[in-house]
Amino acid sequence: MTKPARKPQIPNFSSGPCAKRPGYDVAQLDLRALGRSHRSSLGKALLGACSTETARILGLPAGYRVGTVPASDTGAVEMALWSLLGPRGVDMLAWESFGSGWVKDVVSQLKLQDVTRHEADYGLLPDLSKVNFEHDVVFTWNGTTSGVRVPNGDWIPDDRAGLTICDATSAVFAMDMPWHKLDVITWSWQKVLGGEGGHGMLVLSPRAVERLETYVPPWPLPKIFRLTTPTKTGGKLMEDIFAGSPINTPSMLCVADYLDALQWCDRVGGLAGTIARSQANLKVVEDFVATHPWIHFLAQAPETRSNTSVCLTLDLPAEQVKALAKLLESEGVAYDIAAYKDAPPGLRIWCGATVEQSDLEALMPWVEWGYGQVRG
Repeated sequence: MTKPARKPQIPNFSSGPCAKRPGYDVAQLDLRALGRSHRSSLGKALLGACSTETARILGLPAGYRVGTVPASDTGAVEMALWSLLGPRGVDMLAWESFGSGWVKDVVSQLKLQDVTRHEADYGLLPDLSKVNFEHDVVFTWNGTTSGVRVPNGDWIPDDRAGLTICDATSAVFAMDMPWHKLDVITWSWQKVLGGEGGHGMLVLSPRAVERLETYVPPWPLPKIFRLTTPTKTGGKLMEDIFAGSPINTPSMLCVADYLDALQWCDRVGGLAGTIARSQANLKVVEDFVATHPWIHFLAQAPETRSNTSVCLTLDLPAEQVKALAKLLESEGVAYDIAAYKDAPPGLRIWCGATVEQSDLEALMPWVEWGYGQVRG
């Protein structure tokens, strides 16, 4: 095959940090808060907008709290696990590396005894019908390193007894999520909207707040994990965290960047618009895979295919797959698309909303050309 002439205008297909929004220019950010205290009236207003604007765009139910927390999605998940788990048994779902990490934390660090694991290999989902919702349930909505997502929320009952704790870092703003079935939702700014790293978002349902205020974990909690202040009967939610006063000092530059991303989200049609962009991007890859028999989705079932972290396997030895990723990078057409280090050898192409469909359309012929080059 002749080397393609057309290249993606923006070859950034990393699954995190992800591509900045189209037309991004740091000079366009509202930088009034740089050099100011995050506890100033301006700082609080901007941080408060991170919560209120997020809730508005996502259409979160009344009573759901949205807060900015330390340490990206990892910090948000750990806060939830350490603060909420314990009074019930726990069902842990894992089908890729990050979900497996949460299993290890619950079993090895929190040392909970009543833990049921539902695990599956890369490319598959565990049997969701076997999940016990009398327990608390911890799962990722979208497996970033496997490209496998839960197809919907139908498997989660409305009358569940336990809490659902959902790591949704590569799903929020890209997938239609049933918020009323989720009690804790976490994500990070550097995923679907292409924000900067280091900050997490934590959403709590009223049921999660009730657990926080009536249950005191038996283990010590570091300051950055504490969501309540002690009372005689348990604790009182630190409402300030969800109203513009986070636990520790955030980057006000990153705050400005996130608010810029939210404004862009509005300009492309809000949540429906960002979901549609991600779906259109996935369609480009689906059409390519359908006509090239040597490349395959790692996700075994079509309804479980991610529309953000799209993971592919190729009919090549592992070393040739790595060589392909390096070749595409050296040609300046695709950066950071090798599969995650713990996943099966392959390609992982970010198709979230900030990626332009035209760039994916330009990329796929290069994948075909590179396949021919490394195959020999």
